Amino acid sequence: MNTLIRLTRDDDVPALPAIERSSGEAFRVVPDLAWIADDDVQSIDAHLDFVRAGLSWVAVDADDRPLGFLCAEVADGALHIWQLAVLHDRQGHGIGRSLVDASIAEVRARALGAVTLTTFRDLAWNERFYRKVGFTTLAVDEVDARLAAILAKEATYGLPAARRCAMRLTLAGGQAAPALTRT
Repeated sequence: MNTLIRLTRDDDVPALPAIERSSGEAFRVVPDLAWIADDDVQSIDAHLDFVRAGLSWVAVDADDRPLGFLCAEVADGALHIWQLAVLHDRQGHGIGRSLVDASIAEVRARALGAVTLTTFRDLAWNERFYRKVGFTTLAVDEVDARLAAILAKEATYGLPAARRCAMRLTLAGGQAAPALTRT
């Protein structure tokens, strides 16, 4: 399957909440997290803010229809991934990995030092996925104030703090390892 990764355009934004909702279906198999599948998704306005900042990418099919997206922000010399979502029926085909690759390319272009994110520690499509891409899970004493604040805020939304972690992909000399490929 050929998937193109490109910057998100304003006209893509209306499709993104449905992609996030579909992506969340994966949580239905985890009884204590199944509620996430029905939780609120990111607003259109929030998506537009990421688009205007040039920090939102979509994976599109041959007809230019969005299949997934990644949105991020730059903070403290790092690109922080806020959301990665792929249509539920398209997960497991390398789309998420290609979107992460696009974010790493942006980190290189901006000469930033790292990519960061927060995620669930024990789910195959979360921590284990990011480890395969090259991220490391930060120990409690490695979590900086920014990431600690994000984790604390997530807990106020009902995400179980004991199951969450912060991760980082540190770039050396402007290059991330391993290099990723697009599908």
